This record gives sequence, C-alpha cells and structure tokens, in this order.
Amino acid sequence: MNTVSRGLLLAASAGVLASVTAPVLADEGHSKTRGGIDALDHAPIGVMGDHRHKKGEWMISYRLMHMDMQGAQIGTDDVDPDTIATTIPNRFFGAPGQPPALRIVPTSMRMDMHMAGVMYGLSDSITLMAMANYVTKEMDHITYQGGMGTTQLGNFRTDPAGFGDTKLAALIGLTDKVHINAGISIPTGSNTQTDDILTPTGATPTVRLPYPMQLGSGTWDLEPGITYRDQNDTFGWGAQLRGTVRLGTNDEGYSYGDSIKATAWVAKSLTPGVAFSGRLEAETLGRIDGIDPNIAGPVQTANPDFSGGERITALAGVNFAATGGPLKGWRMGVEGGIPLIQDLNGPQMPTDFTLTLGLQKSF
Repeated sequence: MNTVSRGLLLAASAGVLASVTAPVLADEGHSKTRGGIDALDHAPIGVMGDHRHKKGEWMISYRLMHMDMQGAQIGTDDVDPDTIATTIPNRFFGAPGQPPALRIVPTSMRMDMHMAGVMYGLSDSITLMAMANYVTKEMDHITYQGGMGTTQLGNFRTDPAGFGDTKLAALIGLTDKVHINAGISIPTGSNTQTDDILTPTGATPTVRLPYPMQLGSGTWDLEPGITYRDQNDTFGWGAQLRGTVRLGTNDEGYSYGDSIKATAWVAKSLTPGVAFSGRLEAETLGRIDGIDPNIAGPVQTANPDFSGGERITALAGVNFAATGGPLKGWRMGVEGGIPLIQDLNGPQMPTDFTLTLGLQKSF
C-alpha cells in the first residue's frame, strides 16, 4: 500500500468513525446545535465548501493561506543542493547553453493566497459559492558556476504576483448532514509569468518562469466532492473527499496533474463562541502532462516529470464566533498544518508548514 493509499484510508476511516460515533454522542443528552451562532457550526477554516446556508442567506468570507517550502526531496529522502547540482541530469542538455546537470537549485518557496468568497442559499438544499483569489509567490535559488562542480556563482529570487483561477460551486444537499460539492475552476490566472534569473554563465535574462511559479492552471477544471458534517453541543466532526480533474490541455501545451484530497476532522467546544479542532488530510497529485516549450533550463522546476506526489498532513485550529453584540454573525478561524509524510516525484521542494487565517460574516 503506497503513502497516499494509507493516508486516504486513514482519512476515510476517521470519517467512518465520525459517522459511527455520531449517534453515541447524540445519546449523551446534547442537542444538535445550541440554536444560534456557534463556533462548531463550521468546519476548520482550511476546509472549503463544508456547510450550506438556508434559503436567502448570504455569507462573505476572506481567507489568507500561507505556505512555506524548504529544501528538496526525492521520494521521501532529503537531498542537498550540491547533490542535485552534480548528479541530477538536465532534461534540456544538448540545447544551446544547457549544461549536463541541474545548475540552478531552488532552496525555498513561499506562497500567500488571498481568497475572497461569497455564498448564497438558493434553497435550503442548494448553496451557491464563488471564490476569487490573489496570489503572491517567492522562490529563492542557488546558481552554480559552469557545467560541473559545486562552486556557487550567486543567488536570485523570483516573485510573481497576480490573480489566480476563479472557483464556482454548488453545494447540493443529500441529507441535512451530507452534500455534494459540484465545482468548476475557471482559468483566470496567468500561466505566462516571467522574471529575471541568474544563469550558470552569469547572464541575467528575463525568462518564462517554471510551472510552480505560474499563477493559474490555464485549463478549465472540474472539482467534484462530497462532504459529511455533524455536531452536538460539545463536539463537531466531519469528513470530505474532493478531487480536481483537468479538462484538456492549456494553450501553452500542458496540464497540471489531477488530484484527490481526503480530510477528516473533530472539534471540541470550550464555549459557544470558541472551538478547537484537529484534522488529518491526505492528498495525491499527478505529474504535469505535456510541456511548455518556453519553459526550459537547468533547474528541477522546469522539468514536468519532477512534479506531483503524495502527502499526509496533520492540522490544528481554532474557530471563534461572535454570539452577540455588534459583531454578531462574524466568525474568525485559524488553522496550521505540518506534513507527516511526503513522497514526492523529485527532486522537488517539500512543504514545511501551512497557515490559514479567515473571516466570515453571515447575513
């Protein structure tokens, strides 16, 4: 059984456990909700499309998701920059100016995604959702001198920013606890971003950035899923299975890999306005299919084969809800995550940690 299979099994098992224990928890004399605004009414802030709204109800939201990546892995093993620069073949060797090995090595990456969303209860069973985002990315690199050896020529950073892809979805209730997530991603983000780099010869050309530094997929994508969520006065619990299916190839000649993500969570209420949560997430992401002829260079991020992989992440968070006063209806959530296992088609940078902050207002 591979890494993601174990992770998906763990997440699915947690979801089954939640559904099995729900009647037991309900038999403890708790009602399903407190009958008002409650910190347990929503999943952890890092879970999207977790809840529906009553007919005519609106919700606006803002999320900031930060991701930090460090180092490099091949499979589950760490690999240092000198090893990459001297042993990993350059896919583009033979083209003018291309050395035999990877002479540019990314060392860290940071991404901030600002997400603005709106939800509307079309009926008690169907909620519509839309989300736009603005993305900033930074990647630091070491450039090695010449064609071989470990002499460093210098460092450089690329830092594209702009709007990403737009998400639309309908949450379609099957029961009061289960709904289908029927989503689509519209390719509004750029996948032709450029920046200045430092080459092994000391030149500083402006080039098209590699795949991880682009802002959008360039493809229309289906985002199907199913969500289960329930609660009582003391606990909230739930599980979600979601996927991304790329519809064809973008105008640059490639498509990002399809993905499957499973997550399960449990939350404990301290007061009606405060709840802590723990969550497990497992994800598998396919390799990039195709190649952009304008992305070429002695760097791992320019090779579409060095993409995708599997990851299991543990997350903890807290939800706050204003249950009265002038801020009634406002919610704030914080959730941080650290990967437990990462099996990457590398060399590729692993995720170091993630942090999501969010505000929500229903009316």
